[in-house]
Amino acid sequence: MFSKKKTADELKLIRFIMKHFGYKPKNLAPFKQALTHKSMLAEEALLQANERLEFLGDAILDAIVAAYIFEKYPDADEGKLTKIKSKIVNRKTLSGIGERMGIRDHLVYNKSRSINLSGLEGNALEALVGAVYLDAGYEQTKKIIRNNVLRKYLNLAQLLEEEIDFKSALFIWCQRKKLSLEFKLLDEQFNDGKWHYEMEVQINHTAYGKGKGLSKKEAEQAASKETLALMGEI
Repeated sequence: MFSKKKTADELKLIRFIMKHFGYKPKNLAPFKQALTHKSMLAEEALLQANERLEFLGDAILDAIVAAYIFEKYPDADEGKLTKIKSKIVNRKTLSGIGERMGIRDHLVYNKSRSINLSGLEGNALEALVGAVYLDAGYEQTKKIIRNNVLRKYLNLAQLLEEEIDFKSALFIWCQRKKLSLEFKLLDEQFNDGKWHYEMEVQINHTAYGKGKGLSKKEAEQAASKETLALMGEI
């Protein structure tokens, strides 16, 4: 029996998947669904939109990235690994990858509505990961995401350098205004095998932001961030 001839749109989708994921789909249906936004569907057909696949892809991507950085950073503790993972799988990073892939050129959405396309691209990227998983299984998906997404579209060193140092920013702000800056330890406790700290920012001996963390440095960063927010600097 001859296979059904592909339409121009289907061939375009196959080329897109092969170019950016290095994978030729066996079943196009989940990939079409991954790129279909709910704005194009009636309420009774919303399960055909990409949100369920986005949910699945989010979990699969989370596991793949966790394993990837676990191997890449053998000396990093749990807190550091969690921070790195969150910077990779957050909405801003995924939307940036989706934009560089050109996912919006393949999205099916209601163009008459005011929709944040950048957000749609990040969501669709997760949905596409879900589609790859359904079509190829976990082990192949892991190889596909590592080799064709993380290594091609993620500059991890640059991403980690972009982390905002709130403590340094606050120090510079205080220097500029000729104000004294101190950090006061409010609390330290050992619970569940870990130390927990709470720090307070004091500017000219007046209390401002507070922050908690698994290290004094982390707590100082959180307190500095809250202080800068109180000052209207972020």
